[in-house]
Amino acid sequence: MKLKLSMLVLVFSSIISLGAIAGKHDNKQYKVTVTNLTKGISFTPLLAATHNRNVSFFTLGEPASEMVSRIAEGGDISMLKTALDDSENVLSTTNSEGLLAPGASVELTMMSSGKYKQISIAAMLLPTNDTMVALLGKALPKKGKKVYFLSAYDGGTETNDEYCNNIPGSHCGGVPFSPDDAGEGYIYPSPAIHGEADLSREIYNWDGAVAKVVIEVVK
Repeated sequence: MKLKLSMLVLVFSSIISLGAIAGKHDNKQYKVTVTNLTKGISFTPLLAATHNRNVSFFTLGEPASEMVSRIAEGGDISMLKTALDDSENVLSTTNSEGLLAPGASVELTMMSSGKYKQISIAAMLLPTNDTMVALLGKALPKKGKKVYFLSAYDGGTETNDEYCNNIPGSHCGGVPFSPDDAGEGYIYPSPAIHGEADLSREIYNWDGAVAKVVIEVVK
């Protein structure tokens, strides 16, 4: 009986050890490089998160949450970052510092483990009323690297009047939030710069992807 019990304990211990090894090997570290592809637009600090399939920053055609509207209108990532950090569906978050200029790149370090195999990124585009660049729930590479090209999205929370009074940042210096302006009411692909009011289409307009993201496994 003692022999059988000892064998059972040995087998059980082996299963636990194998599980621990498998779990350890499932952990990965990534270098995430974000490049601004526009000719005249700057990105506010980028917020990035690794998470499971239950997380979505926003959905096209749906109204922006207050957390997302803070990013779209003012580049304020603090509210969404706090919510993500408190969520069991999120493994890790990180953010860049300062503005990302046209043509410039920034590197972020992210982790994945187990079911947390997706990544999302968001930031505001300046100068705009409420436009964001975003990567929404894309798969992290199992090995090597993956490349994603990011589109711009209108937050639908502020009218695109292109008046500097309603646009924050170093170029315009306006107010970041417009609580009395509900905008279009839903998130949609950005039409870019119209060239009306205070913004020059020649200087600030874009066509196609506004950012490139390279995600590389480092260990």
